[in-house]
This record gives sequence, structure tokens and C-alpha cells, in this order.
Amino acid sequence: MSNTADAIRSADAHSAHNYHPLPVVVASAEGAWMTDVEGRRYLDMLAGYSALNFGHGNRRLIDAARAQLERVTLTSRAFHHDRFADFCTELAALCGKEMVLPMNTGAEAVETAVKTARKWGYEVKGVPDGHAKIVVAADNFHGRTTTIVSFSTDHDARDHFGPYTPGFEIVPYGDLTALSHAVTENTVAVLLEPIQGEAGVLVPPAGYLQGVRELTRERNVLFLADEIQSGLGRTGKTFALEHEGVVPDMYILGKALGGGVVPVSAVVADRDVLGVFRPGEHGSTFGGNPLACAVALEVIAMLRSGEYQQRATELGDHLHHELNLLVGGGAVTAVRGRGLWAGVDIDPSRGTGREISEKLMGLGVLVKDTHGSTIRIAPPLVISKEDLDWGLDRLRSVLSA
Repeated sequence: MSNTADAIRSADAHSAHNYHPLPVVVASAEGAWMTDVEGRRYLDMLAGYSALNFGHGNRRLIDAARAQLERVTLTSRAFHHDRFADFCTELAALCGKEMVLPMNTGAEAVETAVKTARKWGYEVKGVPDGHAKIVVAADNFHGRTTTIVSFSTDHDARDHFGPYTPGFEIVPYGDLTALSHAVTENTVAVLLEPIQGEAGVLVPPAGYLQGVRELTRERNVLFLADEIQSGLGRTGKTFALEHEGVVPDMYILGKALGGGVVPVSAVVADRDVLGVFRPGEHGSTFGGNPLACAVALEVIAMLRSGEYQQRATELGDHLHHELNLLVGGGAVTAVRGRGLWAGVDIDPSRGTGREISEKLMGLGVLVKDTHGSTIRIAPPLVISKEDLDWGLDRLRSVLSA
């Protein structure tokens, strides 16, 4: 398309309106910067909802993808390929687990986790067939498939998509007492985000995740951790649960696992959990394909260096220090988050989250709103301190206008 207006008109005319994107049309990107079809540059402060933790066009990831493109990209799981065993071995080791079940998208991984937990409940725990329950948290975001929206409290995601899948109990996030009361003899799993991203980067109370781990262990219930957004370096640790010293029964991974190059997701657990599957009971044509494995292997190698976790820690400390200075000045009512990830609540007198996002776009900074008055800030972990400050200066300018 020759210009922004033409591209947006064409998209509005020919694509379903299931998103409400900002009116920018990106043509190229590198590192933490994107350029639109008319040559304007923007600082990416969203990073594809953490799918781009390592930045746009990361050379190591592009080289890994290019090399694999020349060899083989897809075999299906009908055959073995020479990248699969290495991918599963390395990802299992990164997580400290024994087995990996690869898929493509985050929602597919969550669906896989739900199926795994139910099957484990019936075949290992001994729950009567058809009676398995999974406890989840209010304000969760685990995807938008029919089963997942069945336990969503987001009306936009849920309403008019029923009938809904049964078998889920919703409790308030961060409330260990409510969680304890919800767990029964038929409960097979507790499914949580260690930090709720879509809800506004909500960090649970200190000790909550440790309490969940203790409770699930005592009641013989699986703890399923959805680290699709929070994992793989975003919070300053490989996994957000590490901040609380917690190891779940299953990691649910996606987004950054594909480096922003290809969709890659996986569930990772020990053999006594993932070992319940037998041939034909679950699968994906593209899950664990050679191209995905090649890119994900490079992502794992990059994470093993610790460089990106350290950057997220140092730049995250700076980000939160600067953002917290805005609280109480009449423009920002609260700041939450961990590492290079923040939810910023805007005082309604200064505009909605959407309006603030549009004003920032006008100054060359791209963020995204959620839940009306909140903007999310999650730049690529490769962003420089100078560029981060440049973006924060423009946020201050918009909020003081």
C-alpha cells in the first residue's frame, strides 16, 4: 500500500474487525524501532505482547531461520526430523523438567495443558471420568478459543460464544483462601498466570504463588503456570515464578519462544504428567516443525547466557523508578509490574488508555491500552537505556499536556 490511509481502508474493508489497532501501518523494523509505510519511525514499547523480547530482526534468530529454510521446514510429526530431539532436550533442561509437548500458539499450549491435566486426573489421580475440575483466576487471559473463553471473566472475549465448556472454577486472583475453598477431591489442576498481563500487569501479593504451590502439592493437584507473556526473560528471570522461588508442575510457554520469527509454543513437565499421552491422543501438524525448533533452539541458547534477564532487571529497575515518579502528580494513579514490564493506570481526567496511546503514537512511541484507563509498557529487552528514556520523556510530555 502506498500510504497509511489506503492500507487502513483496505484492511477495514477486507479483514474481520476482531482487533482495534492503532492507525499505524508498519513496513519494516529493527531492534526496538519500527518504520511505517511513509517512512516515519516509532519506538516499539509493546514488543508484540512480549513475543519480541529479543527485538525485531534479531540477527541470531534470522540467521537460524534462514539456515533452516534452506534445509527443511516441515515434516509433520509423522516423521522425525533432526532438530526435534535437540529442541525438546534443551527446552526441558531450561525448565528443569523431563518432557516437552510442542505446539504453535499460546492458546494451543493452554488447551494442551487443560487436556493434559484432565487426563492426568483420570488416569493418575483417580478422578471419576468426566468430573475433573480446574481452578482458574478471575481477570485471567489464556487465549480466545471456545474452551478458554469459557473460564474468562472478560465480557468482550466471552459473551455470545457459548455454550461454554464446563469443568472450571473461577476464584479471585491473589486470594489464597478462596483458592483453597475451591479445591475439591475432583480438582485436577490450578491454572494461573504468575503476573496477569492482559488484566493490566497485575502482580499477586507476596507469598501468594508460594502458597499456591504448597496447597497444590498438599492436595495432589497440578500447578499449571501460564508463562506465555511473563516467561523467557521479561521480568528479569527466565520465568516469573523464580522471583518467588516457585517451580510449577507444568510451564506453559509461547510468544518469545519463537523470537518473533515463527509461532512456537510448548508445555513442559515431568514424565509423570506428560507421560499420560499415547499416540493419536493429541497433536499438531505444525507443532515442533524444523523451522520452529531451529529458531527456538537459538532463543534457548540466548536465554542461557543470562544477558537478557540481566538487561530486563537493570532496565526494568530504571523503568519502574521513572514511572513511579509520575504517581501522585495527577496524571498516573498506579504503576505495577516486574522487570521490563509495566501497567500504568492513567487518571481519567487525562484521557483513556486508548487516547494516551494515540497521543504517544503521534510522538513516535507505540504502546497499547487495556481495560480502559491502563497502558502497557513492555519494550524489547534489547532496547537501549537512551531509547527507553526517549520514550519515557514522550510519555511525560503527553501526561503533562
